[in-house]
Amino acid sequence: MRLIITGATGFVGSEVLRQAMHMPEITSIVAVARKPVQLDAAGPNYSKVKSVIVRDYDQYPDDVKKEFAGAAACIWTVAVTPSKSKSMDFAEVKRICQDFTMAGLQAMYDAGPAKPFRFMYMSGTATNRDPNAKPGWFMPEYTQMRGQGEVQVLDFAKRHPGEIDACVAKPGLITSGTWRDTLMSAGLKVTGLAGSVQRSQVAAAMLRQVVNGFEKEPLQNDDLVRLGS
Repeated sequence: MRLIITGATGFVGSEVLRQAMHMPEITSIVAVARKPVQLDAAGPNYSKVKSVIVRDYDQYPDDVKKEFAGAAACIWTVAVTPSKSKSMDFAEVKRICQDFTMAGLQAMYDAGPAKPFRFMYMSGTATNRDPNAKPGWFMPEYTQMRGQGEVQVLDFAKRHPGEIDACVAKPGLITSGTWRDTLMSAGLKVTGLAGSVQRSQVAAAMLRQVVNGFEKEPLQNDDLVRLGS
């Protein structure tokens, strides 16, 4: 199968790419980023990776769409994290989290992917999909915006039954195994604010789901730990 990975040079996207290269079920990888992916040309399965550079994630010229044609799935990791969003204009955060996603999904659909095309959207655990619900205390504007982004993806799939199959992954704190991550994860667990999941687990869980089919929607943090272990 051909897999599209967006944000392939990012914290999670690079791990998705690393693991995907070793999966025999995945025969072709389209690694989308704003800079070239750094791979060892002498490494295993290097030849099945195509590095595709975009000016921005809402711009997909014909040569990029050509690479999307026939793809069976996409794992979308492009977003702005809660901590990073605090130093950015909120309109720009929304554009990255919502507009980029929908522009990318539309471009992939227009390119003529395999059917059903599995679209895995990585969001976060505290998001709120109900616009009428009372916002929580943690970054309410951000979490509601991310929840609206999830709804946009799922609604697109509903409008294209049999063609698009969408699922949202909702990890908590994504860790990389450092001692600082371990302490932070333990603190969150004690306070009950959020769970944590290792970066390798998130990547493995999302990959297994796009290869084998979505078990459920959404995939909560505990699901990602279970599926990625």
